[in-house]
Amino acid sequence: MKKSQVSLSCREIPALKSSNVPISSSIVEPEFYLLQTNRSSHAGTSTRLRGNVSNFASLSMEEKKEEREFYPTSNQLLKRPLALLALVPKDAALFAAGAIAGAAAKTVTAPLDRIKLLMQTHGVRVGQEGVRKGIGFIEAITLIGREEGIKGYWKGNLPQVIRIIPYSAVQLFAYETYKKLFSGKDGTLSVIGRLAAGACAGMTSTFVTYPLDVLRLRLAVEPGYKTMTRVAFNMLKEEGVASFYSGLGPSLIGIAPYIAVNFCVFDLVKKALPEEYQKRTETSLITGLISATVATVLCYPLDTVRRQMQMRGTPYKTVLDAFPGILERDGLVGLYRGFVPNALKTLPNSSIRLTTFDTVKRLIVASEKELQKIILENRNKEGQSSSEGTVR
Repeated sequence: MKKSQVSLSCREIPALKSSNVPISSSIVEPEFYLLQTNRSSHAGTSTRLRGNVSNFASLSMEEKKEEREFYPTSNQLLKRPLALLALVPKDAALFAAGAIAGAAAKTVTAPLDRIKLLMQTHGVRVGQEGVRKGIGFIEAITLIGREEGIKGYWKGNLPQVIRIIPYSAVQLFAYETYKKLFSGKDGTLSVIGRLAAGACAGMTSTFVTYPLDVLRLRLAVEPGYKTMTRVAFNMLKEEGVASFYSGLGPSLIGIAPYIAVNFCVFDLVKKALPEEYQKRTETSLITGLISATVATVLCYPLDTVRRQMQMRGTPYKTVLDAFPGILERDGLVGLYRGFVPNALKTLPNSSIRLTTFDTVKRLIVASEKELQKIILENRNKEGQSSSEGTVR
């Protein structure tokens, strides 16, 4: 078998004078040994450095280069395709999985989302002196079908799909990053830490993609608009850049607790289950439904406030104006307008996203193990060939 090689490269540093102090193996060996055993325990020996050094020296391991020599061949990848996933950067794989899952979930649930938006914004659209109570679920379904046909149920879905790709990627990446940030010195993450990580991840992704969310709402509920480009142009011309961030405050306030509760409950519920159940797909689906239900019930009123503040001609300037205004017009029920279609849309949507994310993480781990098996097999084959050659 090949032993690990340690290369020694030297370069001049003008600020330092030459030194003829010998470096003994007792000084450098522990550090070398640590590198050696961490990367290639099969070598069984440590590399010693002896001699005089007069210039600054930097050490680099050649393990990765050596490992690439044993990477699977095309035939091996065809027979064991799972190893191919390990060759894709981990972040790229997670990004693609989150984007595809989010886009698919949004497209499937788009009709329910359109119905929810009409129910939430009906009072503002008909005018302040118009009908006070909102329209119902069945009435909204009939209204869309009668006025716009089948395509009307997917109106505004394209900007939503475009939005969900970066939104999912930023949110999942940010959540993993914030979890590391809020974890303790021993690497453990408390419930408060999970909530904080989820809240920060939700606000980060919302801020980055908020203009697309406003465009999607305008395209979905305001008559006369055909394309997202036309909506954006009219908003810039008539309302200015600030219109793309109308209702950002309540959006951040609303999404922070929602993502915090959703992600935290999902993680804790799965963690509390027996290990044999944690890796099952159906467990992730059910856990996702539970976490999304709890988060939706608690945070839905803030979503209603956000939607009404995004509308053109809204009488509400702040969250403090919107809450009493909606309560005065529609009562407590007004804060939960569109809750049923939203729940029908959000629950499977969240469940699909989290389940897909969990599944991809397990596939990545399995692919890395598969790749290491192939590398080990190739290394052993070369070792056997070398041994046979020596004997001959």
